[in-house]
Amino acid sequence: MKRILVIGGSRYFGKHLVTLLADAGHAVSVLNRGSAVPPRGVGHLVADRDDEERLRAALGGRTFDAVVDQVCYTPGQAAVARRVFAGRTGRYVMTSTMEVYDPAPPTAEALGYAEGKRRAEEVFLAEPAPFAFATVRTAHVLGGGREEFTGRLAHYVGRIAAGTPVDVHAAPYATSFVHHHEIAEFLAWAATGTFTGAVDAASHGALDVRELCGLIAGRLGRPARFRVVAAGAAASPFSFDRAYALDNSRATALGFRFGRVADWLPRAVDETLRAAAGPTGAPVTTGPSGRPRAAPAALLPRSCSH
Repeated sequence: MKRILVIGGSRYFGKHLVTLLADAGHAVSVLNRGSAVPPRGVGHLVADRDDEERLRAALGGRTFDAVVDQVCYTPGQAAVARRVFAGRTGRYVMTSTMEVYDPAPPTAEALGYAEGKRRAEEVFLAEPAPFAFATVRTAHVLGGGREEFTGRLAHYVGRIAAGTPVDVHAAPYATSFVHHHEIAEFLAWAATGTFTGAVDAASHGALDVRELCGLIAGRLGRPARFRVVAAGAAASPFSFDRAYALDNSRATALGFRFGRVADWLPRAVDETLRAAAGPTGAPVTTGPSGRPRAAPAALLPRSCSH
């Protein structure tokens, strides 16, 4: 049993991470600003991570075998964490992003997010290291229905179900994805591991936007329609005009076994459809093939950010 602190862990795959660690028998605590209460049996520390004095007060004399930081976005936050957790933990795992390599699209928002993550990693990696540090650069996370707050999968399911064309580049490049349960499993594995440095976390089988839409269309039993955008114009969330896939070979060599996108994506589409059915929980109807019929009218395309 290890003593593990999760900073954040209040939504999406962070919640599943906390549950996985607790179910595995670890002594788990969650640190957040008090906006969400963790599951029964999980410790709860309340503090604003940006306030170093109050963070130290909330931690008191506690020490941990590992810390998993789900919500480190800036070098300032990293510097506070590095000072506060020096001597309090032997291992620190930061949830980072594939966008540290090359934000896409290169908007001001995406560039700022990627630069913040990149510089936060640099703070933790600076020598001399106060603890063993690993940064997990995650692929695009999908699945979870309403929990998938970016709405990117819902964007594609909605457009294909409605027969609305999906905006794509003329020759889109493949990108990487990971299921929300799989990335939680990876982070739990990383928390109890010994490796250090950067590692990419992505399911096997990178897809370009047309391939992604083909799989979604197959699950819906509806054809996908496309509209090619002009060079330099904005396209749909997962259409990229340059190489944008991760390399999961290091993680695989370290022993983690990833699934394949093509195997879990139909399940993620079903989760999106169930979420669109609304609070009534109306079942998703299927056609003769057993595939879900077109999405409910409530699942309409909406703007999505990276």
